[in-house]
Amino acid sequence: MGNNKVEKTNYKEIAQQIINEIGTSENLISAAHCATRLRLVIKSNEKVNKEAIENIDGVKGVFFASGQLQVIFGTGVVNKVYEEFAQLTGQGEVSKEELKQVASANDNKFKKIIKTLGDVFVPIIPAIVAGGLMMGLTESINFCVNNGYLAIDTSASWYVFLAMFSNAAYIFLPILIGFSSAKVFGGNQFLGAVIAMIMLHPDLQNAWTVASEGVLRNQSVWFGLYEIPMVAYQGHVIPIVIAVYIMSFIENKLHKIVPEMIDLFVTPLVTIFITGYLTLTLVGPVFVFLENSLLTGVQQIVQLPFGIGGFVIGGIYATTVVTGIHHMYSIIDMGQIANYGYTYWLPIASAANIAQGGATLAVGVKTKNKKIKSLAFPAALSAILGITEPAIFGINLRYIKPFIGAALGGAAGGLYASIVGLGATGTGVTGIFGILLHLHSPINYLIMFAIALGVAFFTTLLLGWDESK
Repeated sequence: MGNNKVEKTNYKEIAQQIINEIGTSENLISAAHCATRLRLVIKSNEKVNKEAIENIDGVKGVFFASGQLQVIFGTGVVNKVYEEFAQLTGQGEVSKEELKQVASANDNKFKKIIKTLGDVFVPIIPAIVAGGLMMGLTESINFCVNNGYLAIDTSASWYVFLAMFSNAAYIFLPILIGFSSAKVFGGNQFLGAVIAMIMLHPDLQNAWTVASEGVLRNQSVWFGLYEIPMVAYQGHVIPIVIAVYIMSFIENKLHKIVPEMIDLFVTPLVTIFITGYLTLTLVGPVFVFLENSLLTGVQQIVQLPFGIGGFVIGGIYATTVVTGIHHMYSIIDMGQIANYGYTYWLPIASAANIAQGGATLAVGVKTKNKKIKSLAFPAALSAILGITEPAIFGINLRYIKPFIGAALGGAAGGLYASIVGLGATGTGVTGIFGILLHLHSPINYLIMFAIALGVAFFTTLLLGWDESK
């Protein structure tokens, strides 16, 4: 294995070695870099000598992910290597977003759908995280006050406002989704927000009152063909995305056929009316049923007796990260929070992420190889903080058995989370900082954390691994 320290004069040589091992620049489509990794889109992955790249001086790990060959160098070094790489290959500066678009060009339809869902929900996550953290904080304060641990005036303005702010993102979640979806689908973002507003219109019955009051009013549609319940779409996710996709399609078609002189007036008017009518009469009812079926199915799996559901989900979660399916899990998290007040999926996902860190930590502790050790410890820390790609692709999948150990750790942590009914008040934060979304049940979260980390760590040590592969 190569040295981890890279002399300044070696950057060009390193870049040239990478070019040689990817099948020359003829096999390169595009290149970019992030804070720590060189990211390459390759024409034929079969021509890449991954093992040889791993042995190049300064390389701390190599893995394929998101349609890219990612070479880990570390902060500072990657910039120098990329500069030489770009000069040698004639590559211009490309942003990570542009690189992702190039990388996904050859994805199958299923992967493109999953990626699209990720593009819709990832920008919304900071708002959901903020709301979830505030919700967890208010619940922990309530618990402490009600049990006499704190003497706080919960009628004070700071607390009243904190409680009010905490659920704002969830109450108006469809508007955030509508705005984000329109950007992804190439529509007008403000029209996307308007479609979501229609679905939350106060003339519609609040969806959260249906359970206690029943449906109060139906409306005949399509010239009396059938009736629909006049119920709003609070707490729903998928119907908004589908509605805005249709809106964007209609809007873009109209822009092409409506004369420019009246386009500003005709296109928004026709787009909103047609999309709104289709949404309330067809798209909404159909996809509410499908979404409810999905959430009910997931919840039934999570609540299987003896924690079996959590065991299975925790065990296979990392595999779905490898395949990219995990981008769609935001739908489950947000849907569960809207329907149940908590997401029971996120704690299991957090257990799986923590377990990846535990397995990688075991490799770092036991290995005698300095290069593997230098990669394993930062990757383990990253996974424990909730970012698992370096651990999964840099260590665990590379040696297989650590990945199996991590899967067993995730299964054990998921088992415990399912048994105790652990739920998170928000999404987007896993690992050690995930406790901030579990302030209503911090002890159970810490126990789940310890189980996932410990089982993965010791199972990996027990299974062993072959570093010659």
